[in-house]
Amino acid sequence: MKSREVKLSILSEMISMATVDKDLKEREYIFLLAVAKQLEITKEDLDALFNNPAPFKQQKTESERIIQFYRLVLMMNIDEEQHPKELQMVKECGLRMGLNPLAMDKVLQIMDDYEDKIVPTNVLLDIFKTHYN
Repeated sequence: MKSREVKLSILSEMISMATVDKDLKEREYIFLLAVAKQLEITKEDLDALFNNPAPFKQQKTESERIIQFYRLVLMMNIDEEQHPKELQMVKECGLRMGLNPLAMDKVLQIMDDYEDKIVPTNVLLDIFKTHYN
């Protein structure tokens, strides 16, 4: 089970992604609420992160880092607009998490091939497995 600090870090990173364009849309906030609920973080704690972001905490396993990268990709696309700052931030976060840059680029490249830019989980994992070796 992830520690509370890691969970808050995950949400803070997602909030940064959602607000990098200086405009938090309702769909983005609803997605943040859904992830917070999944992580067992209250709405009040989520809302507090907007003013007091949690420090970055590295997730232990690569699969957890891939999931977080994917959450950030989903957050970037949820408003159906891609801003250059969002794309740059996704890549920087992935690099900070130690993910393979070629795998990240491949995910970002193929996401346009799927409805709502949601890459199926098996495709996502296959991309990272291919670039892991």
